[in-house]
Amino acid sequence: MAAIGIFFGTDTGTTRKIAKMMHKALGDDLADKPLNINRIDADTLMGYDFLILGTPTLGEGQLPGLSSECQAESWEEFMPNFDDMDLANKKVALYGLGDQVNYPDEFVDGLGELYDAVAECGAEMVGSWPAEGYTFNSSQALDEDEFVGLVLDNDNQSDQHTARIEAWLTDVKAAFGV
Repeated sequence: MAAIGIFFGTDTGTTRKIAKMMHKALGDDLADKPLNINRIDADTLMGYDFLILGTPTLGEGQLPGLSSECQAESWEEFMPNFDDMDLANKKVALYGLGDQVNYPDEFVDGLGELYDAVAECGAEMVGSWPAEGYTFNSSQALDEDEFVGLVLDNDNQSDQHTARIEAWLTDVKAAFGV
């Protein structure tokens, strides 16, 4: 088992695609292949010292899941697992996808919701990302002038994904000490 576990929730597959890009950039020695959160249990997540967790924001600020009309279970259904988790010895980095043009009032709110759940479990949160370069009105994922994780807008800024992922992973690897 590699040191880093990459887990994602998705509806259309874009968050999975980003997870695969991150895995490729990190390599098999550092990270195991990404897994959809709907295919694991809490013990699988707990098996890693370092976690990268990704989510899209659906509709008006929702995590993916059955109530947001996803075809399969996702983060929404996994969230209750966090109630019993102790992540005090884990370092966790998050990434989120959103659409700043069509959803400027709830831009990457799902990322903020995931952050709150994981941070409440005592995890050391790493990998914040500057809000500069995005145009939106409001976001639950914003902490002062930084997002709580990497933010990607596949609909409007997909041309910036590679550079943003590379820069973010450099910071995350340093924070993980790998």
